[in-house]
Amino acid sequence: MTSSVLTSVHSTDGSTIAVETIGSGTPVILIGGAFNDRSTVTALAETLAPHVRAVSYDRRGRGGSSDVRGDFAVRSESDDLAAVIKHVGGVASVFGHSSGAALALEAVVRGLPIEKVAVYEMPAVVDGNRADPPADVFDRLVALLASGDDDGAAELFLTEQVGVPAPFVADMRKAPMWEFLCAQANSLPYDVAVCGPRMRLQSDRYAAITIPALVVNGDQTWPWIQTANQALAAAIPNSRREVLPGADHEILGRPELLAPLLLDFFA
Repeated sequence: MTSSVLTSVHSTDGSTIAVETIGSGTPVILIGGAFNDRSTVTALAETLAPHVRAVSYDRRGRGGSSDVRGDFAVRSESDDLAAVIKHVGGVASVFGHSSGAALALEAVVRGLPIEKVAVYEMPAVVDGNRADPPADVFDRLVALLASGDDDGAAELFLTEQVGVPAPFVADMRKAPMWEFLCAQANSLPYDVAVCGPRMRLQSDRYAAITIPALVVNGDQTWPWIQTANQALAAAIPNSRREVLPGADHEILGRPELLAPLLLDFFA
């Protein structure tokens, strides 16, 4: 396996974005969702790398990336992705997981030079598939983070934005992974912002997407995610939808399930 190369690029506002590249050929940029940094997509990058140039990066405020502006604006994250695309040659294909999927589609709608886009389990509220997140989640997250309460921000996001039952979150608090989740908490308002007001599916905007699009979800994931991605695929003209047997929302830890589908699409 070829070793990866770690470098950094500068976004429009001067924020430093850490970028890691492995492999050669067609560049495919991998975007993680909430609580993810580039380390969580490493396994997928390594699985894809013999066939494509797999590019992962820390979204702003995570890992090796800074956040100069700290405005939690979707435009800031779009600018970051634009800088990464420029770094890999000026045009690329993009894969996004969860809120990273929302960011990938946002970039397409904004006209970034993206050839193909694949998304896995973008969260969205549609047709009563789940209760709306409270309208004030974003503001409450920002307030908790301003007070230094990363722990409270992580709990708020999981319970009220994602809809994870409180007893399950209580168990998560006892696990070693909780420290990692809290370390990413300061970027959670970006995840809320990019998914749009109350996480409603933005069908009208996605209807303008004309590039090849692949929409994927696992058959073992939450029913509301399955409904959301069915609706998302219907909203994007000429998109292809796939349901991955045996997979759930934690697909990044099982790259062998997802990689063949992505390689077939990006090739």
